[in-house]
Amino acid sequence: MHGRQKGWSVLWPALGLGAFAALRMVRRRAEYADKVVLISGGSRGLGLVMARQFAEQGARLALSARNARELERAGNELRARGATVSTHVCDVTDRTDVMRMVQEVRQRHGRVDVLCNVAGIITVGPQESMTLADYDDAMNVHFWGPLYTMLAVVDEMKRRGSGLIINISSIGGKLSVPHMVPYSASKFALVGLSEGMRAELARSGIHVLTVCPGLMRTGSADHAYFKGRNRAEYTWFSLSAGMPLLTMSAERAAAQILKAARQRRTEVVLSLPALVGARMANLFPDVTGRAMALTNRFLPTADGEGRRRFTGRESHGTVTPSLLTRLNDQAAARNNEL
Repeated sequence: MHGRQKGWSVLWPALGLGAFAALRMVRRRAEYADKVVLISGGSRGLGLVMARQFAEQGARLALSARNARELERAGNELRARGATVSTHVCDVTDRTDVMRMVQEVRQRHGRVDVLCNVAGIITVGPQESMTLADYDDAMNVHFWGPLYTMLAVVDEMKRRGSGLIINISSIGGKLSVPHMVPYSASKFALVGLSEGMRAELARSGIHVLTVCPGLMRTGSADHAYFKGRNRAEYTWFSLSAGMPLLTMSAERAAAQILKAARQRRTEVVLSLPALVGARMANLFPDVTGRAMALTNRFLPTADGEGRRRFTGRESHGTVTPSLLTRLNDQAAARNNEL
């Protein structure tokens, strides 16, 4: 009898922990049950991975992107998983198009509870190869696009007294990286926009989360643009984006983003290297500036190359793709990047 009581005394805590874990999973699923989540840039990469995880928690999804075929593939995949999904072709740099798209979402789903600004563009190359058009493109996608989508949904969120906006910036919005100046400048602008909106919208019950990921394995290198010695630029970029210790998987990044949203965090920097880089830039700007200047010395020079912009797919070399980029190549296959 004494032995049986001892067995139950060991078993009860385990049963309690199991019940607690099950209850926590149910609560997490209920977090977004029947919520309408609009994701710009939701057809591939991080946007698609976030859509999968929102769907697992019961959300209804509205995905927007410029490429109709990518959207169709993403929508079909999510529907096969049992999700309720609508897809909307939209150029977020065009305010009229954004207003039309948001109206379509309302007609289909009735409202927008969560807005995720994920759409992005990356142009890699030395400063002398960049043109004003490269800066315009980056600002249009990373600053004006999120501003247009936020302005399109905040009034209805204010009327309800609730809403969640997630703006995906970058470590490049905290620490300007050589050979990515248009990208970094526009991501800095998005951080400022997101922080200001957070302060002003909080009293209306709208929470704004700013996300600054470090290097992520999304598989998006082939969709980036490269200038100057484009094959050399693609090589260092794609190798860096696939290093196991320096990078984070898109799935883990999405999980941390949703966790930060549940916890009502104001900002999250994803990955330890990115967090260290952001802290260094804040605390030791002179040291960080010299380190970035030194890094630039090891990156490819323009060497008289023109200012033409090449896609990543046009910039493959002897090293890339290869075993060294395997993790990123696998992510591309998973996340509709091919």
